Amino acid sequence: MSTRTATSTHRSRRAPSRVAARRQAQLRRRRGLAILAAAGLALCAVLIIRPAFHHAVKEISLPLRHEDIIRQQAHDKDLDPALIAGVIYAESHFIDGRTSSAGAQGLMQLTPATAHYIAQKSGGTAFKTSDLGTPQVNIAYGAFYLRYLMNRYGDDIPLVLAAYNAGEGNVDKWIAAARAKDKDLNISAIPFGETRSYVTKVMDARKQYRSAYRHELGL
Repeated sequence: MSTRTATSTHRSRRAPSRVAARRQAQLRRRRGLAILAAAGLALCAVLIIRPAFHHAVKEISLPLRHEDIIRQQAHDKDLDPALIAGVIYAESHFIDGRTSSAGAQGLMQLTPATAHYIAQKSGGTAFKTSDLGTPQVNIAYGAFYLRYLMNRYGDDIPLVLAAYNAGEGNVDKWIAAARAKDKDLNISAIPFGETRSYVTKVMDARKQYRSAYRHELGL
């Protein structure tokens, strides 16, 4: 075999391997680009979906409705809107139309007797018990009652919430018993476990609403 023939044979063997290598390199580049494109699409999807997902989770764990009414009533009654939201959260979880076994109704779970007392004090001469199913009326009356209790208990929020849950008569007795021992009535000294839990729940919710819904509540 001549030298020229041997060289040609060697080149012909080498050429297919170079072509195959180039093809493999192209395939690798295409796979890499496809992976990058898929990753980019996934990132875009996460960026689009994540805010909606977080909003949905917040709506379930810490719902807020009727914030315009809450802001209005908080301003009118000189109350913290997050406190009103915390009470609604603890009372009804912002579900309209709820009625308790004790007959308390609506978002802020007011009994008809309390509502009619508030109507008398606030000049709501046309009030009917069925009006408690209206968010505007229910929140307005609940806010009125909170302001009344704040005035009665010197803006002591734990006492206000205890009275909202257990009634003024019980709280007055607990305060008198604590004073007889030269003590103040704090949350841990509230005799009713349900009321202790209620006060803690509302106060914790108030902090969360102040943090999560500052803009919506006008804080």
